[in-house]
Amino acid sequence: MGDLPVTSEFPGADAQGADPHGSAESARQPRVRPELRGWDAAWSGLRAVVTGLGVSGFAAADTLAELGARVVVVDGADGRKKRRDAETLRLVGVEDIRLGQEHLSELPLVDGAVAELVVTSPGWRPDSALIAAARAQSIPVWSEVELAWRLGPRPGAKQPQWLVLTGTNGKTTTATLLESMLIAEGRRAIACGNIGVPVLDAIRDPEGYDSLAVELSSFQLEYTELLSPLASAVLNIAEDHVDWHGSFDAYCAAKAKIFENTQVACVYNADQRLTEEMVAAADVQEGCRAIGFTTGSPGLSMLGVVDDLLVDRAFLEDRRHRALELASLQDFGPLAPQHLVANALAAAALARAAGVAPEAIRQAITDYEAGDHRIQPVAKADDVLWINDSKATNPHAAAASLRSFTDVIWIAGGLPKGVVYDELIAEIAPRLRQVILIGTDSSQLRSSLERHAPGVPVIGGRLREDEHSTEIEAALAGTDGVCAMRAAVTEAAKVLAPQHTVLMAPAAASMDQFVSYAARGEAFIAAVAELMND
Repeated sequence: MGDLPVTSEFPGADAQGADPHGSAESARQPRVRPELRGWDAAWSGLRAVVTGLGVSGFAAADTLAELGARVVVVDGADGRKKRRDAETLRLVGVEDIRLGQEHLSELPLVDGAVAELVVTSPGWRPDSALIAAARAQSIPVWSEVELAWRLGPRPGAKQPQWLVLTGTNGKTTTATLLESMLIAEGRRAIACGNIGVPVLDAIRDPEGYDSLAVELSSFQLEYTELLSPLASAVLNIAEDHVDWHGSFDAYCAAKAKIFENTQVACVYNADQRLTEEMVAAADVQEGCRAIGFTTGSPGLSMLGVVDDLLVDRAFLEDRRHRALELASLQDFGPLAPQHLVANALAAAALARAAGVAPEAIRQAITDYEAGDHRIQPVAKADDVLWINDSKATNPHAAAASLRSFTDVIWIAGGLPKGVVYDELIAEIAPRLRQVILIGTDSSQLRSSLERHAPGVPVIGGRLREDEHSTEIEAALAGTDGVCAMRAAVTEAAKVLAPQHTVLMAPAAASMDQFVSYAARGEAFIAAVAELMND
């Protein structure tokens, strides 16, 4: 593969016979309420319930009110921001807004009659009382994304390409990179969906967009019937949110829905067969191609890495004998972690499916700056590197950063979310020099460490309620997250040696000790700063 000629020629996506702008005209129609499509459909007077008054719920209620629907909004919280948002919605015609836990036990009536549609925020589980009641009565339950796809752009605005992606980890990084590639090409584009900007806000833009880089969570896909994207991607799959979906199979099934009805390219992770199997099982549009990406040497119809170059063997005419250079590892800067290269290749595959030139892909990679709390260097002293990867909230994400370093002092622990750690520990045990466990109960992680890394010293992570704990272990397991993190950093400093990396990659959620993974990351940064100033 190393002898494969790398070329800078760019024949364009049309060389594969695909229209880079796509068309939804031939797409299959939805089975549920197929008449509810477009801005001129029978939305007026439709009885709708919106569950959740977060970002997506607010956009859904606002949009439905604009369409003339009769809307009831339900949210379990009753704080100041919720009340302020409720007042804003009342100004646009949403009169019935119910805040507080007492409104969650049953599906509300709308104007005294049974609802005809429920649009739910991603956090609402399928087994919640309200959602279960709607489904029991055969009332459609849609995500905000489904509503956006049904509507399409405002009359007179541009018809955008939908480039959609999901995965257990790396979604936001990939969506951000994809947005940058599209913009570097000169297109009006926006990253939206699970990344923070509701898709409804994007499609309601008066001018419209050329392209949408749509990040989708498994929660959103659970409540989405059928999209018709130009290109779609599953970045990776690992155990996560099993408690929400009920099983790993159900979680995978939700993720796999993203490939259905794709027009031009289904992008899969060639290093993870499960994602390829999802493509093989998908019912796609005629002519749609399966495009792999890998951090190794790419096969035919793949993107990958050859001699430190990111290359394309999918979107060029002579792909059997040549590879098209897209960027180099040096374009990432001093660090090019494997997971970031993989995300960039996935973004590039989606961009190439839309006809984006290699120059724009390279520019986006060169300009990319990693966000806070994702393999974020926070200090270096005495040849020791301190890394904040608080966003690694599951084993798969933590593995990505642990693979990037050797001689690791690992700060981990928190809420496990129903996952198991044995596979992670078995893989990364040789890299570990010490493990410090935060979290109110990280016994599951400690148990895996004792089984698969018995020679690695571990501090924290109670195994039994009656187990004697030292003062430091009590601090690590306390509900005061700032105190726990300070204790973890102090313990890490006691065993440091040159070439060590102190990596805070918890492989768990943060809510037992912190309000968010960001707060956890900030606590680590502050604790390291205190240590450096002592």
